[in-house]
Formats: sequence, C-alpha cells, structure tokens
Amino acid sequence: MFKLKKETKNGRSGILQTYHGNIQTPFFLPVATAGAMKGVTLEDLNELGAEILLANTYHLHLSPGEKIIGKAGGLHKFIGWDKPILTDSGGFQVFSLKKIRRMTDDGVEFKDHRSGALHFLGPVEAMRIQHALGADIIMCFDECPPSTAAYPDQLKAVDRTLAWAKTCKKEHETLLKRDRRDRSNKRDTLGTSVPSVPSPLLFGIIQGGLVPSLRKKCAEELISIGFDGYSVGGLAVGETEKEMFEVLKLVCPILPKDKLRYLMGIGDLKQIEKAVKLGIDMFDCVSPMREARHGNIWLSNGEKLRIRRSEFISDHTPIDPKSPSRLGRKHFRSYLHHLIRIGERYGETIACMQNLGVTLELFRSIQKRIKK
Repeated sequence: MFKLKKETKNGRSGILQTYHGNIQTPFFLPVATAGAMKGVTLEDLNELGAEILLANTYHLHLSPGEKIIGKAGGLHKFIGWDKPILTDSGGFQVFSLKKIRRMTDDGVEFKDHRSGALHFLGPVEAMRIQHALGADIIMCFDECPPSTAAYPDQLKAVDRTLAWAKTCKKEHETLLKRDRRDRSNKRDTLGTSVPSVPSPLLFGIIQGGLVPSLRKKCAEELISIGFDGYSVGGLAVGETEKEMFEVLKLVCPILPKDKLRYLMGIGDLKQIEKAVKLGIDMFDCVSPMREARHGNIWLSNGEKLRIRRSEFISDHTPIDPKSPSRLGRKHFRSYLHHLIRIGERYGETIACMQNLGVTLELFRSIQKRIKK
C-alpha cells in the first residue's frame, strides 16, 4: 500500500508499506539481477542504506529456478535479505533475445542463452514465477520495443501489453485467493495460527514509445484495469533526454495520485532529480555499478572521475572525503587507479560502493528537500 504524504515542486513524498518493511519515497532500487550484486555484499548494501532490491525473473527462472527458491522459503531467505524485493517480469530480457525467441499473442518462446533449452514465458507464467519467488512488488509481463520503433510496432506492443496486463491481473488475483485458501486450510488442520505470506503489489507498465496518443491510451486503460502502481517503460533505449521528459510530462498527470509511479531503467543523477520533480517515485538502473566497473567514479559533489587516467597514478588523496561509502573515504585515488588498471576485483567493489552510495545519498537529500 502507498500513502502519499506531501506533493511539492521538488517532488512527491510518501510511504510504501510492504510485507518486508516500509520505504520512504522517492527511492532507488539497486539491481541484484540473480539475487546478488558483483563485488558488493548484502551487508554492504545495508551499510549504504539500501531499502529495497530489484531481482530479475528471467535469470532466476533459468537458474536456479523458482521451485528451488520456493523450497528454500522464498527469495528473501534464499539470498539472506530481509527487506523488500521487487522482481521484474522478464519481458525486457526475452524481447532482447531477437535471434533466439519467437513471439506470439500468448507470450514468448525462447532459448536459454547458455544451454539452448527451450522455454516459454507469458503473462500467466510471469505471475506464477514471481509469486513463487515471494517478491513484495511484481511486474506485469509487457512487450518492450525500442522507444524509437515505428508506429505500427508501437501500436502492436501497446495492444499486447494491455491484453497481457488483463491476464496478469486475473492470474494474480487467482494466486492470491489460492494462497489465502491454503493458509486457511493449514490453520484448520493444525488448529494453530499459520504465519502470513507476502501478498505482492502488482504494477502495470505503460508502453507506447514516443507516440503521445499511444502512451495516453496505454496509461488510461491500465488505470481502468486497476493496479497498485504504474511503471513507465520503454525509455532510455534510444530516445533523446528531451523526448524522454516529454513522455513523463504527458503520463504523470494522468496517473492516480495515490498510486506509485516507477520510471524503469534510469540512473543518471541529474535526470533522476528532474523526473522526481515531474512526479516519479521509484527508479532502478544498473548504471552506478556498470560505470564503476569501467572506472567512472561519481563523487558526492556531483563531479565524475575517470580513475584510469594517468593523472591519478600519484594522487594520494581520498577518493571522496565526503563519500557515503567508508571505502570511498578510506582509500586513495592512486590505490583505486592501481586496482582498476590491473583488473583487481576489490577495485570494482570500492568503485561500486562509491557510485551506489552517491546514488542512494541523492535520494535521501531529495526526501529532505521535499519535506522542507
């Protein structure tokens, strides 16, 4: 459940209530694709103040599989994380497998990118997998073409996305009823109380590329179906920054004020601040980690360092004296330059902690700004 507390020119402030804890909005989801982040532990994430993780349905379905994770007690127990988790539907991943997938109105048949084994993923399967994983927030299965795709492709994707959203909602409600019935039967059989299980929030995804009429159509029809939150998908995949913000300026005023708004795949800090002002509550992106692994270091003052450059060979000053990460405050730029240049994994850890720490700290400062 989402409770909107305040709406200002600096953005919206509210509380998201989930089975595994409450989160203040706006917030950022670090991406733990297969239940982990390269070079960063869950203890590290707690230290940085992360309140929620994003995990990938496609990758977890292929390995180790939702049955194994379910037997472990769900994704939270499997990975050892007791805060909220959001799982995406896997749609973006399977649609990116152009050469090894076949799409129909029922879903997508695709080959495992490692073993070559055939799999099928559609709206029903996406709901069943995500429920089995035990996530706090789950996503509808959608078709995600590039934002610059031609109008006929965008129209077809919107129609499929809406049809699949209806199927997802129906299957989601069926699974919720089943879970409540199973719990009731266990209580009657045992004669004692039975621990409650997560009832995940379901989000719809707005597609339509850069076509205003299609974005409007998709948003309005998803609202009529009714979801716990609404995501803006299909951006940051080819369009200009101006085009992206035009989509947000169109879509955000349409969306219900009492529902969460999620901009998928955006990690640029300046773009995040602007999107928050337009009414977005949630963000995720791999860019803090990806940039770090390539030696692009984000500082707490807004500057960026290309730590591989020769000027840092003898720069024996802290990476970032005011870093939210203790590693950024502790280690020299010369040391990080050395580790990144030789491919030492600890260098990636330092860099990832720095960039992720700066990203999460930005959201804390935005929250304070909105409250004031």
